[in-house]
Amino acid sequence: MDNSKLSHHTFLRNVLLITACIILFTGCTINKPVEQAQSKYLGDQQPVLYLGDSALRGPAAYLAGVMTFRNISFDYVPSGQKFKTSLLDNNYAAVIISDYPAANFTPGQLKALTEKVKAGTGLLMLGGWTSFSGASGEYTDTVLKDVLPVIMHPGDDRVNSSGTCLIEKIKPHRIVDSLPFDTSPPTIGGYNLLKAKPDASTILAARQFNISHRAGRFNFTPLPNPAPLLVVGSFGKGRVTAFATDVAPHWVGGLVDWGDTTIKTQAPGARTVEVGDFYAEFFANMIDWTAGKL
Repeated sequence: MDNSKLSHHTFLRNVLLITACIILFTGCTINKPVEQAQSKYLGDQQPVLYLGDSALRGPAAYLAGVMTFRNISFDYVPSGQKFKTSLLDNNYAAVIISDYPAANFTPGQLKALTEKVKAGTGLLMLGGWTSFSGASGEYTDTVLKDVLPVIMHPGDDRVNSSGTCLIEKIKPHRIVDSLPFDTSPPTIGGYNLLKAKPDASTILAARQFNISHRAGRFNFTPLPNPAPLLVVGSFGKGRVTAFATDVAPHWVGGLVDWGDTTIKTQAPGARTVEVGDFYAEFFANMIDWTAGKL
C-alpha cells in the first residue's frame, strides 16, 4: 500500500474515533432523517403526537412552541408527510390532528387510531381548512366521525368572520376555569361549523357581533345562535376534544396575543414565536386534559 492510501485510511480512522468520542462524552445523537417524525422528549413524560399545521418553520411553530414552553413532550409530523403505521406502536398520551389532510391516513390507519382512543389514548382535533370537514369533506366520512364529540357539517364547514367574533364561555371546565373568559374574552377570525353530539359538553362558543357606527358611536349587537367552539367528550376510555378554530393565524385572530404578558418561545427545529400567556395556558390545558393529565 502506498503512503497516500495509508494516510487516507489513517485519516478516516481518526475521524471515526473522534466522532465516537464526541458522541460518548457529550451525549450527542445523530439527527433523524427529514421524513421521520421530529421529537422533543422531556424526561420520562408520556409524549403526545402532533400532526399537521404545515411545518415547524410555519404555523406549527405556535403549538410546538407552547408545548416546549409548558414542558409537554411531543413527536411532530408535518402536513405534507403521510402517516406511518409504526407511530401507533408508540404509547402516546394523546394524538393532535390540526390541518392534517385525511388523505394522509389509510382507512386501516384511522381504524387503528380509533381503537387506540377506545383503549385510552386522547384525541384532539383543532380547526382549520383541512380539519373536520374543511373545504372538501376531509374527515366527514371517516371513522373519526364516530370518535369526535361533534357532528361535522356535510359540506364546506369554513366560517370566516370579517367582523367581531368573540369566544363566549358556556360552562365551567378544567380547561378554562383558570382563565378569564368571562371578563376578558378574546377574538377569533374564523372557525369550522360543528354541532355538539348529545352526550358531549360544549364549553366555549363563537359569538359573532353585528357592528354599526352612528352619530360617532359604535354599537355592538350580539347575533343569535353562537357556534360550538370547544366541545369535549369521551370515546371508550379515551378523552376526545374538538376545538373549531385554528391554533395559528389567520383564524386564531386576537386569541394568539391573549394574556397579561408576552411569551417568546421556540421548539426544536421551529421558528421563534411570540404569544400571550393566556393563549399558551389555554392550549396547554386543552392538551393536558385530553391526555388525561388535568
